Amino acid sequence: MATVDPDARAHDPADDTPEIDERRARAVAEQAREATSDLPGFAKELYLGRLRLDLIHPMPGPDRAERERGEAFLARLRDFCEGIDAQRVEREDRIPDEVIAGLRELGALGMKIPVEYGGLGLSQIHYNHALTLVGSVSPAIGALLSAHQSIGVPQPVSMFGTEEQKREFLPRCAREAISAFLLTEPDVGSDPARLRTTATPTEDGEAYLLDGVKLWTTNGVVADLLVVMARVPEGPGHRGGITAFVVEGDAPGITVERRNRFMGLRGLENGLTRLHGVRVPTAHRIGEEGQGLRIALSTLNTGRLSLPALCVGAGKWATKIAREWSRERVQWGRPVGRHEEVAKKIAYIAATTYAMEAMLDLASRMADEKRRDIRIEAAIAKLWASEHAYRIADELVQIRGGRGFETAESLAARGERGIPAEQLLRDMRINRIFEGSTEIMHLLIAREAVDAHLTVAGDIIDPDADRAAKARAFTKATGFYASWLPTLAVGRGQLPSAYVEFGPLSGHLRYVERTARKLARSTFYGMSRWQGRLEVKQGFLGRVVDIGAELFAMSAVIVRARHDVDTRPERGAGPFEMADVFCRQSRLRVETLFEGLWSNTDDVDGKLARRVLDDAYPWLEEGVLDPSLPGPLIAPADPGPSTEENLHRRMG
Repeated sequence: MATVDPDARAHDPADDTPEIDERRARAVAEQAREATSDLPGFAKELYLGRLRLDLIHPMPGPDRAERERGEAFLARLRDFCEGIDAQRVEREDRIPDEVIAGLRELGALGMKIPVEYGGLGLSQIHYNHALTLVGSVSPAIGALLSAHQSIGVPQPVSMFGTEEQKREFLPRCAREAISAFLLTEPDVGSDPARLRTTATPTEDGEAYLLDGVKLWTTNGVVADLLVVMARVPEGPGHRGGITAFVVEGDAPGITVERRNRFMGLRGLENGLTRLHGVRVPTAHRIGEEGQGLRIALSTLNTGRLSLPALCVGAGKWATKIAREWSRERVQWGRPVGRHEEVAKKIAYIAATTYAMEAMLDLASRMADEKRRDIRIEAAIAKLWASEHAYRIADELVQIRGGRGFETAESLAARGERGIPAEQLLRDMRINRIFEGSTEIMHLLIAREAVDAHLTVAGDIIDPDADRAAKARAFTKATGFYASWLPTLAVGRGQLPSAYVEFGPLSGHLRYVERTARKLARSTFYGMSRWQGRLEVKQGFLGRVVDIGAELFAMSAVIVRARHDVDTRPERGAGPFEMADVFCRQSRLRVETLFEGLWSNTDDVDGKLARRVLDDAYPWLEEGVLDPSLPGPLIAPADPGPSTEENLHRRMG
């Protein structure tokens, strides 16, 4: 069997990786993007100025058998989680082996894996509820389970794997094998065009040899199975491109060189992994060559919902602590929660938590139903929940005052309840970066939000399009806008009798309808004003996305409140009250965002930033010392054999 000598192939990756300019980088990302789905999408319609309430109301839940199976598992999981010493994870910086063993025994590693492959086959909504529960005890454990099932081996193999791959890998993942996803590299984050890890086909076509370095491999230190993204060189019989592989975690040539440590999520088994001449059978390639990024993005469509699930857990716990503390702590003759400044924080925490859960459950139900395009909904849920969960954590620390800044163990040592508010703040911070930073999510959602415009008018603003293509696009765009623009002038939101079935929340729903049309008009004005330059107007696009996210959150919370009042009579009018306060808060944020579309400091901010980067203000940095440890800002990551001890270990 012919092989390639890995040492003979050691080289500078720049030799085979083409020079990547901005245009090529965008092209790679665009090629990986899924084609427009034929399935309807609520958020997609919202950005076009259409409130398609029929797509989210009423939303069916899981059938009875599925619901009973899910609730039974959640009850067992709750009993198990009550025995976890969360502060031990924080203190020892690792999840105890007996916790992992217990999760394996419960079947928690296979929550999303179909029953026919040895998993529990839970619905998306019950899977997310499980992550909410586990994450409330230890976000590090929640992150391990999420990385394993939402982006690790089970999800891409379930979606794109062959039947043979499903039979080989899914039962292992359901029972015992922990998995990880390896995409990021020391100099490659959200710009996959610069990916340097290579997968060189062997001469006999039976395998690939992987070489490269992967950074921030969540679960990578302890993973039994890996999903690795690597670039296959183009050549005879090989289309090449970024490709996905399932790789054994202990395969020869894999070295976990570092276990990384972070501000929060202590216990997270995240590392730096080197691959050198790692032989992977062709049968372990997921999909075809060049489909790796599309597989990764498709996996994330539902995989991203795991992060808002963890955020919901944080919000629910923060609500509990804020309520108990603000009633107990007395200042100036009354509980601090009765003072307006603190009361506003409590109201924000509670109302936002209700909205996060409403948004998550709605997106999860749509994912289970599989009759909706939820790309934008999942992305918005991740973006919106991660931003607000971090603010919730910050507000909880502020409500707790000095005790909020003190660690749980320090509090307990002097006889008080060890409330880990400061830990929550540290743990929640990463969610604004995980699985697409806020800035990247803005760009991703913005691309989907303007897709209809680019479909009909893209060639008009494309500098590379020839005259004939521009002429065809102009004709197409004229027809589209002639029929679409008039629909943005009037709508149901202007009728006082509209949406009366939502009772006291009907006015908020009318606001959503009116504002969606206003947002669509604003997007069109932006395209008309900047045309091809719209893609660099990231401040404008970010505000468009954030307005749509608020409108989606309001829609979700209104529908959820109506459902709760109808099906949970013991809650009385509470859901309506909670949703009303949330919508009032959200509307204020929306109005501020609209004002910022056209009145902002984006241009002068950009000019100042460029001057800072050009070293125009060195005097501003005088008078301080840099406490950073020495070393390059980005460490070299050339392929080759490892000289480090392998830190890989098996959990449980």
